[in-house]
This record gives sequence, C-alpha cells and structure tokens, in this order.
Amino acid sequence: MRQIIDFPCIPFAQLPTPLYKLENLSREIGKNIYIKRDDMTGVALGGNKVRKLEFLLADARDKGADVVLTAGGPQSNHAMLTAACAGQLGMKSILVLKKRGELTGGNLILDGIFGAEVRLVDTDSYDDVYAEMDRIMEQLRAQGHTPYSIPVGGSVPLGSLGYINCAKEIAHQAQELGVTFDAIVSAAGSGGTYAGLTLGAKLFLPGTRSIGIGVCDDPFAEIAMELTAGAAELLETDVRVNREDIHIHYCIGPGYAIPSPEGCAAVRRLARTEGILTDPVYTGKALAGFFQLLEQGAFDQDEDILFVHTGGAGALFAVEMV
Repeated sequence: MRQIIDFPCIPFAQLPTPLYKLENLSREIGKNIYIKRDDMTGVALGGNKVRKLEFLLADARDKGADVVLTAGGPQSNHAMLTAACAGQLGMKSILVLKKRGELTGGNLILDGIFGAEVRLVDTDSYDDVYAEMDRIMEQLRAQGHTPYSIPVGGSVPLGSLGYINCAKEIAHQAQELGVTFDAIVSAAGSGGTYAGLTLGAKLFLPGTRSIGIGVCDDPFAEIAMELTAGAAELLETDVRVNREDIHIHYCIGPGYAIPSPEGCAAVRRLARTEGILTDPVYTGKALAGFFQLLEQGAFDQDEDILFVHTGGAGALFAVEMV
C-alpha cells in the first residue's frame, strides 16, 4: 500500500485541527459527543475543502497550471477556498457558479477579496456549469494559458485522500484522548469528504461507522462507492468499502442551499450551548441530521460519537435564517 505522504501535497492547512468533547451538548443530550474542528483549517474562514485542495492544487502545480477553475453554488465554500489557496501559488482562479436569485454577501464578498474572477451561470444544472467551464478552458488554452479544472467540492479520488488522511489524524487524537469512536458523522454535499472518511475508517479506525448526512438529493451511496474505489486504487490497497459500510441519512429541507427550519435550529443550538458557529445550508443541516439520528435512537447510550465540523460559516452572512 502506498502512503499518503507518497503523494504530492501542499500544506495549506494548520493540522491537526482540534478534537474535543462537547461537554454541554453531551450533558443535554445524554450521549458522549465530540467534535472535529475542520472549520479551523487555517485558510480564510476554514473548512473541509482545504484538505482536498492540498492534493488537487499540488497536482495542478505539477502540471504547470497557471489558472484554476472550479464550480459550485453562489455561496460555495469550496470555490472561495480554491481562490484563497490558488492565490498562494500565484495562480489565477475562475469560479463558475450557479446563479440563484439575488446574489450578495457571504462568500461572494470573500471571492472578490481573494481576487477570483466569478462567472455566474443562470441555471440549476451542473451540466450547464461544466459546459461553461469547458468553454472557458478552451479559450484560455487558445490564449496560451494552462488551465486546471476541479469539480464541485473537489470530490474526486485524489481530493478524497485529504479525508483518508483526516481519519488517520482522528485515530491518533482518539488514542491520545483514550477514546474509541463508535461513529463519525459528517456532511455529504458532493461526497468526497464522506468517502474519504469512510475508507479512512476502514484503514485506521476499524469498527467505527462512518455516517454521512446528505444535504442534497445526490445518490451518495453510489458516489461514495465510486470515490472510495478510486481512492483505494490510488493507494494500491486491497481494503475496499462495501455497501454495508455506507450509511447515509438525508436532511435536505426545502432544497439544496436553502435554509431549513431544522438546520437553523441546529445552528442556534450548537451556538448557544458550545459557542460554535455552523452555516445554515451545509454543516448546519448535517448537524440537524445528526440530531435527528440521536432522537431516533440510532446510537447506543454509551457510544462515543464524533461530529466533523466541515466549515462554511461565511454563508451565515448571506442567507436569511428561518
């Protein structure tokens, strides 16, 4: 098996990120709940995408890229962090974003601060967004540039290595705390983080369930199977994620990137018990889905459960809480 350190990686993130018990919330709920603070990865306002970008932008650099393109919704944390990280390498970033109504505030402000060129596509289909990305890349090549494209969320096998590495980090921190995690809960918005944690759990946290909270209606079980197989191939390991290793619970609300009452309630609950901010459309919905599972009795009384905070708080300043 190849090691993660065998792959080119640019150390953007400040690692390891904190991991600790949420004492107030644990006492309130009656479970042992811990948090992994990947909102504190150290770039911009933090977030999970930094771990993926360490590998993806290393690949871009090694291929001689001078322009990086990526896609997302208008408040995409991934797109904003791509601009922040690409700028450190002297690369221009072009963000091709789906247009949804009036667009102001939040990560769009940060995109401009980081010098990104934002192209808005008036569509609800990522097929249209990727077609526009292809058109821009052809134009850039004709101008003598070397563009590099990253899909939504950086969710490709190479990007997922970042969360396989995170699972290894969690294993070390758990050992230091004297804790064995029965389950890890994370958001699933494009699938790469969840896939990485799921394969990482098989490799470094045997016996730990990896649970993804779907915040859109993509088929995350199939996506995770495909991404974990691709990542295992990169690592040249025989360890494989099986269908029974995949656990997905959906908590979408009225639609992707639209705040939901349960998501906003979860944001307020964590803020008021632990002083931690989550966004209302991604990590906040994942937190709401986690609370739903707790209420449904999905965890035994004495289980130790880790929630991965994937960042995105910039969206708090762009959407209306409900």
